[in-house]
Parts: sequence; C-alpha cells; structure tokens
Amino acid sequence: MTNYKNLLGGPEPTLLPEEEQPYRMLGEESASPTQVAAAFPTFSLAWAMLADDAFDAGRVVESYAYARTGYHRGLDALRRSGWKGHGPVPWDHRANRGFLRCLAGLARAAAAIEETEEAERCWEFLKDSSPEAYAELKQ
Repeated sequence: MTNYKNLLGGPEPTLLPEEEQPYRMLGEESASPTQVAAAFPTFSLAWAMLADDAFDAGRVVESYAYARTGYHRGLDALRRSGWKGHGPVPWDHRANRGFLRCLAGLARAAAAIEETEEAERCWEFLKDSSPEAYAELKQ
C-alpha cells in the first residue's frame, strides 16, 4: 500500500470506501455491469464499464449518459469521504478507479459529440486528480 505524504500543504488524498459485494458480483458471480449498477447504483465502476461498452459499440450518447451518471455518483461519494472539490484521488486505490474511469469516459464521449469545453475540463480534472489515471486513460 502506498503511503501518501502531502509535502505541499494541500488536501490529503481522498480514498473512497471499498464495497466488496459489487466486485464479487462482477467477478466470481459473473454479473453484468447492468445488474451491478441496478443493485448498487452508487458503484461508479459499473457505470464506467457500461460507458466503455456503449462507446466501443458506437453508442456515444449512451456512453456519455452512463459516464455522467457514474461521475456524479462518484462526486457524491468523494464529498461523503471528505473531499472538498480538489486534491488527489489516487488511481492505485481500487475504490477510486470507477470515478476516475467515469471522468475519462465523460471526457471521451464529450469530445466525440463535440462538447469540446466539457471534454477539456474533464481531462484537466482527471489530470489534477490523478496524473497516473490520466496517463493510463488518456489515449
């Protein structure tokens, strides 16, 4: 586990709480992302998976909607975890990845429907929140 030490005096990294059941459903129970999103609507990873699947199938507006849903659910979870609107959201913390993937998915889909300002804002937000996620997801 990474030990985060803030040397610049900014906010501490936000680590979302782990929910094991949705991960079990996706893994060993072989549930679909749709089933997981219905059972756990606050679980951003399921929304990110739905957004990715829709985008890959050419359903860009649907991808945008899924990503936006997961993004807003993730913002709510971040705020409940003490996030104040800025600061690190580490990629290497498994529970943060759904939100970060939704943010990247929203940027990608926004760019595809020519919502250029939103796409740029989302990519910048991702880079500011997690340079590692940005490097992994901005392709």
